[in-house]
Amino acid sequence: MASKSQLKYNKISMQLQERILEDRANHWVNPFATTNEDVVRRKPDHDGSNLWRPAFVRDCEKIIHLPYYNRYTDKTQVFSSRHNDDISRRALHVQLVSRIARNIGSVLGLNCDLIEAIALGHDLGHTPFGHAGESFLSDILQDRVGLYFNHNIQSGRVLDTLFMRNASLQTLDGIICHNGEFELKEYVPQRGKKFDDYDESVNLCMRDGAPAIKSLVPMTLEGCVVRISDMIAYLGKDRQDACKSGLIDENFRFSNEKIGTENAAIINNITVDIIENSYGKDCILLSDEVFRDLETAKRENYKYIYHSSSVGENYEIIGQMFEIMYDQLLKDLKDGNKASMIYKHHMDFVDEARRYYYNEGDKAYEDEMPELIVADYIASMTDSYFVALFERMFPESNKKLRYTSYFEGC
Repeated sequence: MASKSQLKYNKISMQLQERILEDRANHWVNPFATTNEDVVRRKPDHDGSNLWRPAFVRDCEKIIHLPYYNRYTDKTQVFSSRHNDDISRRALHVQLVSRIARNIGSVLGLNCDLIEAIALGHDLGHTPFGHAGESFLSDILQDRVGLYFNHNIQSGRVLDTLFMRNASLQTLDGIICHNGEFELKEYVPQRGKKFDDYDESVNLCMRDGAPAIKSLVPMTLEGCVVRISDMIAYLGKDRQDACKSGLIDENFRFSNEKIGTENAAIINNITVDIIENSYGKDCILLSDEVFRDLETAKRENYKYIYHSSSVGENYEIIGQMFEIMYDQLLKDLKDGNKASMIYKHHMDFVDEARRYYYNEGDKAYEDEMPELIVADYIASMTDSYFVALFERMFPESNKKLRYTSYFEGC
């Protein structure tokens, strides 16, 4: 990793800085920004804007007061087998995405309330044990009912279907379109979407998986900013965590030249490039050099971090635990076993949390496909809850996870 003296922080060109300052002095308004008046909701007669709670502030508050928001705290970002309070959990990741995206959006003159709502809600559907858990759950659903599980689609489902929070179309669309695994050099919003388009996209992604996910593009510039900020937030931070965990040595050399190799430089330099190339435009654009570096950085992260045996040391056992737990919970649900935790800790929990939002004619949660209800429950779990539930359900099982302790190597 580079020393502090080797870090290079790029700056916005003086020409653009002067233009931005002049625009601010003249009270310039970005014509491509989403306004509060643009908000679209399934139930338009509810959740109206006012001076102290504008449209997308309401969405932010809907998300942070959602029962599942608190569960970010104990969900894996990358490293699930290490006890180390300095390694990121998903709660920190969503805050970093929000901060980076709002920094960019503020300079570009975008709606930072909408940006914050999308960023805070974008991982609500993430499983325990990070992307590995997502993959295990998707394999199970694909085998059982021919559907795919993707955390971005599940995040929209949590907000829109499970808890029926009447979130705006703009926020929901930004959430399902955020997937940070598919980078683009240019993000041109697909404007003019309606809820029918949103519902069709959700169904298509559940049916077709990755190809459909890859085709998603947000309807707003704000959603595009969050999507690229998701990558900015994890590229360097995951490298920091890999170093703290002992996976890579602090002298390890990544090869990115334009964006840098350290977290702080990566955040600054990609942010500067986005602002330099996107200001006043109807798209979010990266330079050729920065986009190439972004692709390289992702490849190196996968090679040296995400695909390492150290990160995946418990994955085989976790995958088996997912399948065993899924099948038993599905049986409990189909048998109507009210003593099961799928009723006590999930069905009853969801029904109680949505009762103030449920109207006559709305689909009851119990009428959802049983296989999806079980997937909803497992996806909602924190890492520690998943382990505790498995031990409760299968006390005789020999499947145990090995964690690197706080004091190993001391």
